[in-house]
Amino acid sequence: MQTSTLSVGSGSLVDLLPSAPTLEPAAESLAAHATTSIDFVVQTASAEVACEPTSQLAPMSRPVARERRAVASQVARRAISQRTCSLMGVQIVGSGSYVPENIVTNADLRERYGFDPDWIEQRTGIFARRYASREQATSDLAVEAANRAIDNAGVQAADIDLLVVGTFTPDHLCPSTACLVQEKLGLDVPAFDLSAACSGFVYSLATASQYVATGNSKLALVIGADCCSKIVNPLDKKIAPLFGDGAGAVLVSRGTPEQGLLSYQLGSDGGGGPLLECSAAGSRNPVSVDDITAGRQFLKMDGKNVFMWAVRVVEDTIRLVLEKSGTRLEDVSYFFLHQANARILDHVVEKLGVPREKVLMQVDRYGNTSAASIPLVLDEASRAGRIRTGDTVLMCGFGAGLTWGTALIRW
Repeated sequence: MQTSTLSVGSGSLVDLLPSAPTLEPAAESLAAHATTSIDFVVQTASAEVACEPTSQLAPMSRPVARERRAVASQVARRAISQRTCSLMGVQIVGSGSYVPENIVTNADLRERYGFDPDWIEQRTGIFARRYASREQATSDLAVEAANRAIDNAGVQAADIDLLVVGTFTPDHLCPSTACLVQEKLGLDVPAFDLSAACSGFVYSLATASQYVATGNSKLALVIGADCCSKIVNPLDKKIAPLFGDGAGAVLVSRGTPEQGLLSYQLGSDGGGGPLLECSAAGSRNPVSVDDITAGRQFLKMDGKNVFMWAVRVVEDTIRLVLEKSGTRLEDVSYFFLHQANARILDHVVEKLGVPREKVLMQVDRYGNTSAASIPLVLDEASRAGRIRTGDTVLMCGFGAGLTWGTALIRW
């Protein structure tokens, strides 16, 4: 994998690109790894909403706390639901992104904490990431990305009538990060957070699109933003190097009947919750001195089982939305996948037979930015002129919950 030196400017992805903006395709593979549906269509004001309910998986048993992790380790072998939906008549009219200026390389982590750069690069494909400053929180990153999306779309802030922020690292438990962003942008809108971790942007995009498609919103602002560096133990050599901070935003408005979400799936399996969790600071376990001493306020991850689950669910859900929409793999212009790990991206290339140049990658430069990763890569591709009206792009997010969200979009 080739990398280039990044100059520190405003923090914008555009500022960090060379004179001819380029995105890096997925690297060579590192991993060697019938239910009946009933269709129904609901007509809205010139927008079409279609869903396919199917028989559901049997409800999971609820193990006692000491058995949760043992049960969670079996999640990687469970089949996903076959339910998908479609939502036409909406379009993305602008995008923006922001990453903090502070670049932290693998060499920096070796100097500070003794981490092995070779291990990080071989296992994850990550060479650098961005860390928010002590003064920056998730809302600050979100505002920067939102302002750039507003400028890109050529609209006024006063035109926006809905704000949805996908994040699992809010500034506070309350008020919501969305309310803080709303105030900073001077918007007169309903605003709310949506927590689906690394699937947060696709969940938020699908949610906001419902408002637009039904005529309850004319211009919705959707943001995926996370400050992952604030919730990982900096001394944890297996988790800390994976994550970075960033934000991406899009504006959604009404489109033609041919534009929109051709097929999408939002899924969850809470039985896998213990695979990725911060166990302290919620109502189940209000944070205590003992929790702080034990580091339970930090993100914990069962890396092996998360990887096994992710490579399977990504392949399965992508195949499903393509099949349900009648779209051929070769008809997809680009795949905007959650940037969790280069090996997962390589798996998609290998197992699906996707041309490498269609699976765009930033994980080598930014690490795992959770809900921000898909809009970050989308914005970079859009500003590089890669996406044109009529193109078909596929987004897929997956992560803690466990959750996943996959959307095939006609631009």
